[in-house]
Amino acid sequence: YAMYEDHLTSDRPYRKAATTVGNVLGRYHPHGDASVYDAMVRMAQDFSLRYPLIDGHGNFGSVDGDPPAAYRYTEARLARISDEMLRDIEKNVVVMNKNFDNRLDEPSVLPSRFPNLLVNGSVGIAVGMATNIPPHNMGEVIDGTIYRMENPECSVDELMEYIKGPDFPTGATIYGVNGIIDAYRTGKGRIVVRAKAKIEEDNRRIIFTEIPYMVNKSTLCESIGNLVNEKRIDGITDIRDESGRAGMRIVIEYRRDANAQVILNQLYKYTQLQDTCAVNMVALVNGVPKLLNLKEVLNHYLVHRKEVVTRRVKFDLAKAEHEAHIYEGYKIAIDNIDEVISIIRASASISDAKANLMERFSLSEAQAQAIVEMTLGKLSGMERQKIEDRLAALYSLIKELREILADETKLIAIIKEDLEFIKNKYGDERR
Repeated sequence: YAMYEDHLTSDRPYRKAATTVGNVLGRYHPHGDASVYDAMVRMAQDFSLRYPLIDGHGNFGSVDGDPPAAYRYTEARLARISDEMLRDIEKNVVVMNKNFDNRLDEPSVLPSRFPNLLVNGSVGIAVGMATNIPPHNMGEVIDGTIYRMENPECSVDELMEYIKGPDFPTGATIYGVNGIIDAYRTGKGRIVVRAKAKIEEDNRRIIFTEIPYMVNKSTLCESIGNLVNEKRIDGITDIRDESGRAGMRIVIEYRRDANAQVILNQLYKYTQLQDTCAVNMVALVNGVPKLLNLKEVLNHYLVHRKEVVTRRVKFDLAKAEHEAHIYEGYKIAIDNIDEVISIIRASASISDAKANLMERFSLSEAQAQAIVEMTLGKLSGMERQKIEDRLAALYSLIKELREILADETKLIAIIKEDLEFIKNKYGDERR
């Protein structure tokens, strides 16, 4: 939100990360600067978030666990997808709270045009509450959300036809579906993830190209080396990390008399090449932590979106009604232009002119104010047509907005349209 306020959107140049860290501390959160920068770094890492929310420039750490550069060296701006997290926030669509010194307003939650809690996942709730929500594929989550909108009575199993399981940014393979079924039905489950391996019999080597989520690659290679030294795994002659621009590549060479499949199974058993992702879907519901299943997460998201869209429509309606009111005043002024001019000329001051106009044409204060502020150019014949056209457009907009507020199916159609737009723009293949 601080970056949005500073206009650090995806179409603007990068700005030093120190600027944003300082602004967040000064305006919203008197925490340590390290915790603010760490959160920012994580949102820029494509191996931590499935759809990174910050576009970082410089060293933001690596899958080997290297630390990011200090915030005086790195630069950042919001990623394109973050525009959708903040869309319409200026239209009073979410509850705003006061910041720590009651000087500024900060949003209690973001409007979020897509279910970010599922899409990017989450680990831990600030105050030591345990939660672990794995990341998911945008297209699948949106398909599931739309299905839930069209079929409010659907079961978790039906939703799983669309949302097949977590989708980790680092790829790898989810092994077995029982853990996923438990996690989606109850909110708790254990999902087994295995590194992607290819055995090359001729060259006597095993090549890993994807490793489980949140596993540190250099620690992983070190632990394999230790197992070989301790003779717990026999037959490995060399371990090389050949990762580079082309992607991840860990090469393990083995002896001629060794069995590749046995070595691979031992590696899965003893190292983090096979890892468990313990799902624990705890989220804050109206400020209270609750364990949610898949359907409940989507239900709460839809309640949130309905509120956001309703508030957006009300905001637009109030704005359109106000503008129509002013234009009705303009129309009266243009219809009686000579009399209006003579009243203004005969008045001693602007406030007198306003009072006289309000009395003569029974205008409201806002209308009279708008008329006394009109320029001479507005009085030409061309402007009359423009005023009538604008009024007609405003009346039809007001009618449309009132219909949306009166009819829930129209509201749901808007939410669905928003979701489909996001899916077409940001959806990608499952990893």
